Amino acid sequence: MAVYAVGDLQGCLEPLKCLLERVRFDPAQDKLWLVGDLVNRGPQSLETLRFLYGMRESLVCVLGNHDLHLLAAGHNIERLKKSDTLREILDAPDRVELLDWLRSQKLLHHDAERNVVLVHAGIPPQWSLKKALRYAAEVEAALRDDSLLPLFLDGMYGNEPNKWDSALHGVTRLRVITNYFTRMRFCTADGKLDLKGKEGANTAPRGYAPWFSYKERRTQDLKIIFGHWAALEGQCDEPGIFALDTGCVWGGAMTLMNVDTGERLTCKCDAQGGVAPPPTLAERFRAWLYR
Repeated sequence: MAVYAVGDLQGCLEPLKCLLERVRFDPAQDKLWLVGDLVNRGPQSLETLRFLYGMRESLVCVLGNHDLHLLAAGHNIERLKKSDTLREILDAPDRVELLDWLRSQKLLHHDAERNVVLVHAGIPPQWSLKKALRYAAEVEAALRDDSLLPLFLDGMYGNEPNKWDSALHGVTRLRVITNYFTRMRFCTADGKLDLKGKEGANTAPRGYAPWFSYKERRTQDLKIIFGHWAALEGQCDEPGIFALDTGCVWGGAMTLMNVDTGERLTCKCDAQGGVAPPPTLAERFRAWLYR
């Protein structure tokens, strides 16, 4: 059995199929780990969700901010934005089945045997694995509770509070937990969030740094696989930290990594999230000429 992790799909189904074909993925034996943001912005959000649902027994999935946004739009259609590509899911005859499957997924997955964690954005430096799992479970419970779900989805948007406090309660507490796991890039050593910066790791506001860069981070002994941060282009020099979002939906590539060996494969994507055609002879010549 092989275990593969793949970066943000965002409704780009063809590059995913390209990668699975290249590794000869066998759903009967292999496992595919998804770092979240399965849908939105790409051209095939509905087809992607249906494809994943069809192979759900072979998946481990954590939720990203776009996945939660889909659930919120399913609860309140006014949440949809002009840039969203989610309407086809909300109008689909199997929408309830798909959204119910989505809300049953995790925010954080820990493989104890491999000492690996899968998460969409990251784990704040002040949390141990034990705390992170406990806090993730609070949000996961709200997502699966029919009475709590509407309250959570209505209240999860916003950047405040921007720092964890164990005294927080209710939807406010769930919002902070959600922001850490699904939106975080830059923070302070004690976990104060900056949720505006989206560029590369060297663009942190004064007093902030990438969440994974702190030496006092309490998950130093873990391997962490994450997505969300396309501007990193899959590059992270921190030992044990594996960035897999390589901006497929923006015309970059989709990246798949063998969890046990670290080997990576990519399928290039066009700006609409499809598989890019092979370069022409002229393009290859220019690349050689200016290499």
